[in-house]
Amino acid sequence: MTIKDINKRFKKFFLYLFAACLSAGMMISIYIYFPQSLESLDNRIRDFLFIVRGEEPPSGQVVIIDIDEKSLSKLGQWPWSRNKVAQMLENLAASEAAVIGFDIVFAENDNSSPHKVLKELNIQAENIPNYDEVFANMVVNTPTILGYQFQLEDEEYIVTKAPQIPASYIEKGVARDNNGKLIGEDYILNAKGTILNIPLLQDNAYSSGFFNNVPDQSGIIRSVPLVIRYEEQLFPSLALEIVRASSGIERVFVHYNENGVEGISIGDIDIPTDRHGRAIVNFRGKEKTFKYFSAIDIYNNDFVKEDIEGKIVLVGTSAAGLLDLRATPFESVFPGVEVHANLIDNILTEDFITKPSGIDTINLVNILLVSILVTFFVTYTLFWFNPFIGISFILGEGCLAYYSLFTEGIVLNIIFPLFAILLALINTTLMDYFFEIKKEEAIKRKFASKVSKEVMDSLLKNIDEGGFDAMDKEITIMFSDVRGFTNISEAMPNARALIDFLNMYMTPMTNIIIEEKGTVDKYIGDAIMAYWNAPGNIENHEDKALTASIRQIEHLVPLNKTLKAQGLPHIDIGIGLNTGVAIVGEMGSEQRSDYTCIGDPINLGARLESLCESYGAKIIISEFLKNGLKKTYQMRNLDLVTVKGQSNPVEIFEVYSFGELEGRLKEELDLFNEAVFLYRTSHFVKALSIFKAVNTWEDKKNLKIYDTYISRCKHYIEEPPPNFNGVFVHTTKG
Repeated sequence: MTIKDINKRFKKFFLYLFAACLSAGMMISIYIYFPQSLESLDNRIRDFLFIVRGEEPPSGQVVIIDIDEKSLSKLGQWPWSRNKVAQMLENLAASEAAVIGFDIVFAENDNSSPHKVLKELNIQAENIPNYDEVFANMVVNTPTILGYQFQLEDEEYIVTKAPQIPASYIEKGVARDNNGKLIGEDYILNAKGTILNIPLLQDNAYSSGFFNNVPDQSGIIRSVPLVIRYEEQLFPSLALEIVRASSGIERVFVHYNENGVEGISIGDIDIPTDRHGRAIVNFRGKEKTFKYFSAIDIYNNDFVKEDIEGKIVLVGTSAAGLLDLRATPFESVFPGVEVHANLIDNILTEDFITKPSGIDTINLVNILLVSILVTFFVTYTLFWFNPFIGISFILGEGCLAYYSLFTEGIVLNIIFPLFAILLALINTTLMDYFFEIKKEEAIKRKFASKVSKEVMDSLLKNIDEGGFDAMDKEITIMFSDVRGFTNISEAMPNARALIDFLNMYMTPMTNIIIEEKGTVDKYIGDAIMAYWNAPGNIENHEDKALTASIRQIEHLVPLNKTLKAQGLPHIDIGIGLNTGVAIVGEMGSEQRSDYTCIGDPINLGARLESLCESYGAKIIISEFLKNGLKKTYQMRNLDLVTVKGQSNPVEIFEVYSFGELEGRLKEELDLFNEAVFLYRTSHFVKALSIFKAVNTWEDKKNLKIYDTYISRCKHYIEEPPPNFNGVFVHTTKG
């Protein structure tokens, strides 16, 4: 590379860099001033990363008691009488569960309790069980954490009683404002009211926690509030309180900075949160990633004690009718109780996902860096590599986000760098046009007179300069021709009518060839020449060519119905197919040329098409094509021939359709093949007998081939040929 070339590259790079910095600056401005504008899309991409990661096994410290459809069918619709829930609780406690948390609120008295029923009936009786008291006694005497719900919006009927908590939630911050409030504390969610358990339960339980799962703007649960403020006091979530109670810790610290909540500390565990005190849930997987037990099995004490012993137990529901189903990154229908299970597991294992305070700086640097790198690579690579550069950087950014999320537990912004990559790529590509398009135009001018537009477009996309040169390549060639076209043309009233007629035929035939990855080489009057495996490589090109031929024959049925309805002549065609190594490439004169193919395989293909009429066949293929077929077709071994212009014999086959031979056709071809074998081994009398017998069939597939062989057998019986090898020599083209 000369000094001049290097200078040109540097000038080009700095020009591109200027454009990249402009696009990066635009993305950075949007990120700073409108950070929420692309948040939903960013979250969707991150959800996809969760799906790519797949399931991760939980620690095994948390299990779920599920009020599922099975339980409802056995114990009746929810809510159950409290004595049944108490029985479940008793069985769990007997199994020495560490903590039992309820993702359920018992907001109303048990109307099925016997004392309640008798009271409503004004019946006085002693020692009648009160199911609420039974349940309350069990709650008091077991390590149970009750759940409740905060009302986050003003409603007409609202309860203002605050729940009791046994622990101290201490708020710590960097500074206070003029009103004495900690800077950052206003970011925590404020509740308007409460939906608590009945006082008998709420006031006597050891502790409780709220189970509000607040979805984001897209309706998906990605983070869960750990604390909510109500009446100037902080209250813990069910998950947070369960972890605290199981750890025996009395004081929990909530840390603030100037941006809001920084994190929450429970003993030695520091839980990172967003500014609102929400923890991002590192979901382990789809529904039932955690170990589930049906509530009915717990009620009947039909479980293994060791599966519960020492575990944190969450009681919730997956039944659709109980309305505790949520959308998560993994699934659109996900039990709310398992959201809490995931969060508890995250805290216990300290496997967190967070957006650290300095993440904005990292994201901004990332946006600028990818813009510069994309520009650099676009500058110093070929024009047509630009899409691959863009794809590579997008995949690289995805891998970086994946690694950061699941290895380091850091949430990087994904969508802004991706948009920065796309903008840098678009800008530099547009500018690249003015530098590289001239080179492209030069190539087009060079070959415009040598190849057709269709071939040009294909080769420019797939073949480098010099790929137009002639080369030896295996191809499959197809020739098709309309039978009796002279009579058809004479029947047309004028040339316009003939052209319209041909177009009705040529259009669907051409479409079929293209659909089967073939290239239409040329139209020769009523004939079509096409080939496969050039200029680009086509896998199983023999099958694709034969498939196209069968489809063309099949399409003639509806086409001829249409022609008949319009009073137009019937169309019948013959198709010849061959496979072989031919010369493919740019051919012609300096004034006019085209990308085409020549050689003996092409000549043989043309001869096979001509033989269709002689043999009464619609599709004839050579042994060379047959040997390359991967699929199964219905075909007969037609003949062993030497065509005009060639000296070597070739075996030819008539093809009917796809699939295995069966039924009457199989019977016919078995007899035909037997007769052909006898014919080729000079047993002309025996062969003649079979040919004659089958020829009497009214439903035989080929109406002409039997007369041909009968005539040959009679001739050879009268004039036995010396050194007969079964080869029939065609002295004409057809």
